[in-house]
Amino acid sequence: MHYKAIWISDVHLGTSGCQANYLLDFLKHNEADKFYLVGDIIDGWRLKKSFYWPQSHNDVVQKLLRKARKGTEVIYVPGNHDESARQFFGLSFGDVKVVEEVIHTTANGKRLWVTHGDQFDGVMQYAKWLAYVGDTLYSFILHVNRYFNMLRVKMGLQYWSLSQYLKHQVKNAVSYIADFEHIMAREARLRGCDGVVCGHIHKAEIREIDGLLYCNDGDWVESLTALVETQTGELKIIHWTQIKGEPIVTSAADLEPAIQSLIEEATL
Repeated sequence: MHYKAIWISDVHLGTSGCQANYLLDFLKHNEADKFYLVGDIIDGWRLKKSFYWPQSHNDVVQKLLRKARKGTEVIYVPGNHDESARQFFGLSFGDVKVVEEVIHTTANGKRLWVTHGDQFDGVMQYAKWLAYVGDTLYSFILHVNRYFNMLRVKMGLQYWSLSQYLKHQVKNAVSYIADFEHIMAREARLRGCDGVVCGHIHKAEIREIDGLLYCNDGDWVESLTALVETQTGELKIIHWTQIKGEPIVTSAADLEPAIQSLIEEATL
């Protein structure tokens, strides 16, 4: 499928929770005039603790660079987990532009502010230590979710996110998400835009908030989603919870670092 624009975020390459095989399959079957990487593409936080980089993660990077070389305009907006890339605002690497934020104009004339969103997260701004603690617990749940879904695939079932299920059962988490969404819509209005596209909270959504369009492209560790714009300007959330091409077999060599990482997390 060829779209006018595609947005993805929160891929978290460098973690065992990253669903790189699903993302590779999505990239194989979908093209766009513009491709936005809306933060947390590489997880620098986790890589500082332990190095985990299977071939599939390298393949994702190479696939994105190949798209840029072949004429797709690839724009990278770093997030909090890949915040080290923020020192390169205004530069390009392998035809990939690194920017702080950007305005995208849809085919039907809507101006959308594109940003990761962590700058407007109170926890990230005023209690970053708490974000690090939460990240460790979250990573452990993703480890469990990874092996749980391996069993589901063997049983012929679709991908299902344990972490998303738990998140939506907790009232405080639901309240936090709602507050974040309203803050992002307000900030888009202050910038004179018709809406916002962001990531950060791992919850794909398209809805109107106080007359503004709020779009979140989701993630590739829980929901396996991307935001797309059709050639006529329609915005859609794409759920890629099944491999569409040839089945991808995870090798024992790929699993070994993930198992070791799971043991380390459990002993913290």
